[in-house]
Parts: sequence; structure tokens; C-alpha cells
Amino acid sequence: MTASTERRRFGSGPIGTPLDRVDGPLKVRGAARYSAEYPLEGLAMAVLLQSTIARGRIVALDTTAAEAAPGVLAVLTHLNTDGLPAQESFLRGGATVQTAPLMQDDRIQYAGQHIGIVVAETLEQAQQAARLVRVEYAAEPPLVGVAGRLDEAYPAAPFFGGTGPDSARGDPEGALAAAEVRLDRTYRTPIEHHNPMEPPASTAAWDADGNLTVYDANQFVVGIRQGLSAALGILPERIRVISRFLGGGFGAKGTFWPHTALAALAARRVQRPVKLVLTRAQMYTSHGYRSETVQQVSLGARRDGSLTVLRHATTSIGSEVGEFPEMAGGITQMLYACPNLATSQRLVRTSLGVPGMMRAPGEATGAFALESALDELAYELEIDPIELRIKNHAEVDPESGRPWSSKSLLECYRVGAERFGWARRSPEPRSKRDGSWLVGLGMASATYPAGLRIPAVVRARIEPDGRAVVQCATHDLGTGAATIFTQIAAEALGLPPQLVRFELGDSDLPFSFAAGGSSTTGSAGPSVYKAARAVRDRVLALALDDEASPIHGYTSDDLTVEQGRAFLTHDPSLGEAYAAIIARHGGQPIEVTESDQPGDELQRYAMHTFGAHFAEVRVDADFGIVRVGRVVTAVGAGRIINPKTARSQLVGGVIMGIGMALLEETSIHPALGTTISPNLSGYLVPVHADVPPIDAVFVEEHDPHVNPLGAKGIGEISTVGVAAAIANAVYHATGVRVRDLPITAEKLV
Repeated sequence: MTASTERRRFGSGPIGTPLDRVDGPLKVRGAARYSAEYPLEGLAMAVLLQSTIARGRIVALDTTAAEAAPGVLAVLTHLNTDGLPAQESFLRGGATVQTAPLMQDDRIQYAGQHIGIVVAETLEQAQQAARLVRVEYAAEPPLVGVAGRLDEAYPAAPFFGGTGPDSARGDPEGALAAAEVRLDRTYRTPIEHHNPMEPPASTAAWDADGNLTVYDANQFVVGIRQGLSAALGILPERIRVISRFLGGGFGAKGTFWPHTALAALAARRVQRPVKLVLTRAQMYTSHGYRSETVQQVSLGARRDGSLTVLRHATTSIGSEVGEFPEMAGGITQMLYACPNLATSQRLVRTSLGVPGMMRAPGEATGAFALESALDELAYELEIDPIELRIKNHAEVDPESGRPWSSKSLLECYRVGAERFGWARRSPEPRSKRDGSWLVGLGMASATYPAGLRIPAVVRARIEPDGRAVVQCATHDLGTGAATIFTQIAAEALGLPPQLVRFELGDSDLPFSFAAGGSSTTGSAGPSVYKAARAVRDRVLALALDDEASPIHGYTSDDLTVEQGRAFLTHDPSLGEAYAAIIARHGGQPIEVTESDQPGDELQRYAMHTFGAHFAEVRVDADFGIVRVGRVVTAVGAGRIINPKTARSQLVGGVIMGIGMALLEETSIHPALGTTISPNLSGYLVPVHADVPPIDAVFVEEHDPHVNPLGAKGIGEISTVGVAAAIANAVYHATGVRVRDLPITAEKLV
């Protein structure tokens, strides 16, 4: 499609307008029903039983008092429950991250492991009964930490189509030995946990025919159905998973976790609907986390700043119950032009649950190390950090040699630096003060893959009254997906958005992949447009072939459709509305189902979204307290479907990056292997007082290759690089380089 054709196709409708969220009124009125809010008849309440040790065995388990407690319907443990089978890994085509079977025996492999579930008439009765269960353990020393056990590391298994733990090009060892300038640094990131407002929740109900419906807080209704099918041994066709609204996910709700299966097992046992909602503390043990990493970065360069070699070795958490390596070296493979490169991924076995996806897994942690190292090199060579990055700008993908589908990184540097006032920055650390505050400026590049496109299937229907319904089993995590899909469909249909209803979050709807990997718009959006255009054309064909129609005898190329009315472009007086056309042809809805399949674009182009972050920090010279003063973020993301919701995503990602840089850390007891302070008083996230003015801007970018909409994902790039930009600004302010997150006062004083 040429640029002029595409402008005609998308130029004047709802796409590109700052439409308010279509689900906003429901949420404001409290009418948006979340997974824990379905008032099913006979609903019973469930509470999880979890291990209090990190490693060992259960030697005694007494549920007698709990079973006799008022209102208790059942207590399920490994003693009275057939165990669940092992699950196929999400990394190899399955639906789950935790692959080890659940409640099989008395073995404890991590703190907080689910060892049972109590079901009662009320939540309070279930909680009280859970306190009556007596468990005795034979504890074993837990395996704790990564940094002190690097000698125990082992290679991560290949995943996602055969990607192995090691990657290399050129002669990295020889290039390091010959480098004019060489840096060897180690960077560390801690365990971080998702803390969405809505906790994981599952409400399960079986009907008399053995069919299961689960209202589950997740980002992948089709995948949860797949996981339940494997866990429960029933056909997917007998399972329906509903997740229409989500109170945040950030990856935690993107795969199948055991608590959902336990809710279904409990409902089958008591023959009543059962609701299970995780507590805030259980969220630290039950739906993954961002892995701790130790990243060893070596780089070599010429005196003029040209990179000659990059080596990035990552070690992260391995678990006895599953595997999710934090592939931090992926960003190093493609961000800068460098002829010699080596990356590796190793794991250290720990007595923790399996890590999982957390916003920009791999890229967020890897960017902290890589972009901090680039900043250190800039100071070593006395080169401006932006100029160093421009010097090593990759005109093509260094890993594959393919051209970029589009790339606006240089423009992001220019626009971001101009809006931030980078030119006024003095290069010397500790060169600017404001009273007792040391002021520093830092920046970092950002990137995230844009080529993940798993085609969705979409059903579109025009009703007899001229309104439209569009359906797909995709998700809105709260980011505005329902709104942009409404806009895309409305533009294709020639209808105002208020006459289009987009339905999602139900496994009975046509297939869509998980809402993750910044892939939702690129995967489902083209199919939404195609289906909506197809049903429009089907209705128009009825009129064009109908002698009673004022547009009879013309072709679709002669027509314009606006406000649900098709008319001749050269004579708008000749036309008729969808409702009139349908009324003359039986008065029944017109429906089509379509899926937009990609071609060979991924074989011909490398696809990434690019951006740049600029941060100003203020550090108290006496006490080391860090405050972020302002942030500028510039991103090139192709066509922006809705600039209002898109900007909100950038701002939200930057805030999450501030948390990563300065606040977030899950501490594990070094002797017990349990989480210390699993709550929001012990795990800090940014609040309003921590969030500075954020200037988030999209640079104009045209990408005719990434997908038919020309839109790239933006959900994760806004987090990538923020921690590095802040760390670099802290160094500029203080002259102290912090290489282990979060940056706290004691590391600066």
C-alpha cells in the first residue's frame, strides 16, 4: 500500500482522534463488572492455604477442626484431591509459566506454595477455618539469591521457536582484547512484584452438563481456557472464560496460574459456584514477578566513540516449579551498530515460585545495564551521551541485517533533547546545585519489539437499525484497547463511534492472543478493520445490486460512507442508510468473520518501536534523598490510533520506570527464603508525590510494513530505559554511580 493510498484509507475518520474511553461511563458509575463481582446464585467463598516454609516437606496435616467449623463446605489438600498434571510451558507453546503439578504430594518447593483450599459459605467462615488447619513441616535450608551463587548457574532452555541461551556475532573475545577503551561493569536489578489495583480473582461455576464457566482476572481468556483444559482433563469446548474488565495486569495475568484451577476444582467438589480472590500478600507468591538479575556488561570502543564489541551476560532466577528467564541481553543484540557481540542467559535455582512477565520483561532490566554502561563510556571518552548514541546508531538491524520497517530514534533524540533543554547541560558531575539539592540530567534510549503479530479473528455485524457490533476475544487491560478498536471499526464502517459496540474478554468470542508483548493493536487491529470493512461491503453490495436503491448500478469505488449512510462521492444527494438497505433485504443482521493474515514482512524487515527518555533529578547533598524533577519522553510508534489514551500509556510506563529506579524491591529473608513485608507498606510504588511533570510526546512516524494500520505497540516501551535515565541523572548530580537498583539514600551517602 502506498503512502497516499493509506492516507486516503485512514485519513478523515475516528482513527487518530483523542476519543474518550468508551468504557469510561461504566467505570465511573461502578457498572463495569470485574471478575470478583459476579453475583452467582449459591456462591461460596474460598481461601488458599499456603506453605510457611520455602523448602522441605509436610510431615503432618490436620484439617479436622477446619472441616467441623461453621459454614465450611470442603477443605482440599493433597491428601484428598487428585493432583493436577504437569503443564506445558508458555515459552514452548503452552498456557502456563508454573509447569510443576499442583498438590501432588507433601513436597514444598517455595514459600507460599498452595497446599490447600478452604471453601465455606462466607469469606469470614473460610478465613477462620483456614486458621484452624494445622501443618507441621520438616524444613530444609532454602536456596536464596542469585548474586552470591553465580558459580551454580546453568544455561536457560531454548524457547519461543528455538531461541537459545547464547548468541554471538563476529569475534567478541578478540575485539575486547584489541579495544582502545574497555569497560567491564556489573549491574543488578532486584525482584519486583506486580501490584495491580485488582488482585487476581477467579469465580468458577459448573453446570449440570459438566460445562465450566470461569470469571477470571486475566489477559488471555483463550490461554486460560487452554490451561484449565489441561489441568482438569476436559475439552476446551466445555470451558468458557470471561474477563471483560481488568484492574491492571502488567503481565501477571497473562498466563495460567494454579489458583484458577483450584477455584474450579473446589467448585466441582462442592457442586456450587466458588469465588477465590487472592490477598495482597498472596500476590507476592502466586502470579509471578520480575526476576532478580546480575548483568555483566563488557564493552570496547575506539577513542572516537565507535563501539567495537559488546558482551552482555545475564543471570536470573530459576525455579523448581517452572522457568521464565529474564532475557536482558536481547536489547543489546539490536540497539547499536556493533560488529562483535556476545550475549548469554544463565539461571540460578532458588526456592521461589517461578518468575513471569512484568512490563517489558528483559528489555526493562537489560536497558538499565546497557544504557548505564553507555553513559559510563560517554564519561570515559568525554563525549556527550546523545552524541555517543548517534555515533553508534544502527541503520539496519545489526543482528539480522534487515532494514527497519521504520525507525525514528534520531528524531526522538532531537525532539526529546530540545523539549528537555539538554543543550544547557554542563557535562561535569556535581556541576549544578539548587540550594541543598544537587541537580543532574540523564538520558537513555528505549526500544521494544513491534513485530509480534498473532492474527486475531474478528466477527462484525451490522444490525437492522444500522448500529454495529464487533467481537473478538482480546482484552482491555485498562489501557484503552476497547476504545481504539471501536475507533478502527467505526472508521472502516463509516459510522460514528457511538454507534459501534466492541465486545471482548470472552473465550466464546473469536480467537485472539494474549494482551501482552505490546502486540494487541498490531494483532487484533488489522482484523478488526478487515472484518468491519467486509461487513460494510456486504451491505453495500445489496444496494448496488438493487434496482430500488439510489446507488444501484454504481461500484463501491464511487461511494463514500459517513454516519452509516452510503452516498455517491460526486453527488451526496444520492444515497441511503444501512438501516434502509437491510430493511429491504429481509431485515436481518448482516454478519461476517475475518482474520487479517500477515505476509512475509517479518522476513524482510526488522520491526521495533524506538524512543528516548530524559530525566532531571534532585539529590539532597546531605541525606542522599532522590527526587525526580521532570521527565521528557519522545517515542516514534507509527500511526497513533488515539493520542489521548496513547499518551496515558506513555505516562504510566514512565511512572513504573520511576518505581523501578528508586523504590521497588522485594526482599527475601536470607535464611528463611520467605518474602519480607509482602504488602504495600513494605513494597514501595510511586505515589502522586513521587511523580513529576512528564512531557510525553510522539514523533511523527509512517510505517507501511509493520501492519496494515501502521501502528506499533506502546504499552511497554515507555518503561524501557527510564531507570537508566534516572540512574545516569543521579550520577550527573552526585558523581556516584549506582549499579544496583533501586537507588536509595544509603547508596549515595
